[in-house]
Amino acid sequence: MGLIHANISLTNAGDISLFEGGFIKESDIRKVECVALVDSGAIMMAINENLKIQLGLKVRDVRPAQLADGTVKNLEVVGPIEVRFKNRLSTTNAMVLPGNQEVLLGAIPMEEMDVLIHPAKQELIVNPEHPFKAQMVLK
Repeated sequence: MGLIHANISLTNAGDISLFEGGFIKESDIRKVECVALVDSGAIMMAINENLKIQLGLKVRDVRPAQLADGTVKNLEVVGPIEVRFKNRLSTTNAMVLPGNQEVLLGAIPMEEMDVLIHPAKQELIVNPEHPFKAQMVLK
């Protein structure tokens, strides 16, 4: 199976709250459309420094993270970010990769959105058992 990418949208969830509270205009909500590497081996969402700046995300923590090459680096954790794929939504934090590295869509937002990797089509799909709403497992 090759690498799978998906078109997603990322929004500063803090901006959404400010808009809902009447503090900013809808046009002031910071949002970006991007292509993410679908990485079921990554637990969290990962964005790059450029997206952190574009979305105006605040650093919430710094945590060690093991990268694909086995190295461990201390990375900023920013958020909250609203992630959208098709008719699905997840609100999560993200680790910040240095420079302009590729966005990674990890297991936590994928589980919350109830999406699956379709190996034959090599694409991310909405769970066909729950096509209209994400269903969560709480047991």
